[in-house]
Amino acid sequence: MPPLNTSRPSPVTFLLLGIPGLEHLHVWIGIPFCSLYIVAVVGNVTILAVVRAERSLHEPMFLFLCMLSVTDLVLSTSTLPRMLCLFWLGAHDIAFDACLAQMFFIHSFTAMESGFFLAMAIDRYVAICYPLRHTTILTHAHITVIGILVVIRGIAFFSPHPILLKQLPYCRTRIIAHTYCEFMAVVKLACMDTGGTKRYSLSMATIIGSCDAILIAVSYAFILRSVFRLPTREASFKALGTCGSHVCVILVFYSTAGFSIFTHRFGKNVPAHIHIFIANMYLLLPPFLNPIVYGVRTKKIREHVLRILMVKVA
Repeated sequence: MPPLNTSRPSPVTFLLLGIPGLEHLHVWIGIPFCSLYIVAVVGNVTILAVVRAERSLHEPMFLFLCMLSVTDLVLSTSTLPRMLCLFWLGAHDIAFDACLAQMFFIHSFTAMESGFFLAMAIDRYVAICYPLRHTTILTHAHITVIGILVVIRGIAFFSPHPILLKQLPYCRTRIIAHTYCEFMAVVKLACMDTGGTKRYSLSMATIIGSCDAILIAVSYAFILRSVFRLPTREASFKALGTCGSHVCVILVFYSTAGFSIFTHRFGKNVPAHIHIFIANMYLLLPPFLNPIVYGVRTKKIREHVLRILMVKVA
């Protein structure tokens, strides 16, 4: 790794350090990260293409899945290509405005991801508990409104982040001990009291994350209650298998995101490389897992993809 110049840092750039203590492994770490990103892009683009082409898939579940796929594509693309340039090309410099833009996309689209997980949990609740009223409750108009509200919430709550950081003076080092421009990592570089700014960020992340997680848990509790009342054991096991895989993806997202958030506040003794590595996971794993769990394991999408592949082979 080339030496970082900390004596006269550029007034318009920051320097991304990467994963502290693991700089010598950056090239190798980049390989699985790149693999996860490729699978995430191919999988999510495939879901979008299949749902768009097949009218029978224009149902609430698949429309919410498309919204989640778009969110995953933006979230992973706003971080992974720049991260790979850091790992493989040693490109540590990032423009200040580009850093703020990346930060906005990461935090706002993470909130949107949480919101779409909640929307999909509510969809499953309505589909299983009120199957005869599913399409009348979740009409295309209602789905559109839910999608717009999730997007507005993500933008509204996290737009202040780059605005607040733009106004802070930075007279300390401009080295960000991270692989991307994360809010708390940047705000630590300011040379004034930023207690209020940190509290705002933590409170927004905590409120949104905890509210969504609680509502998702309640939805799946009602779903489980209905599943155990199904007339046949085979139907119950099938529903449990589907819900179980969904819950696993949601747990991965909230556990890694929660660990990253609360380590800033309470994890003073957590090694930096472990914190940053896990902080990368909540940006990498959900976009990688969502197409597999919600796409490949969904019979309608799987059959349509196989039908397309068989036609092309023939």
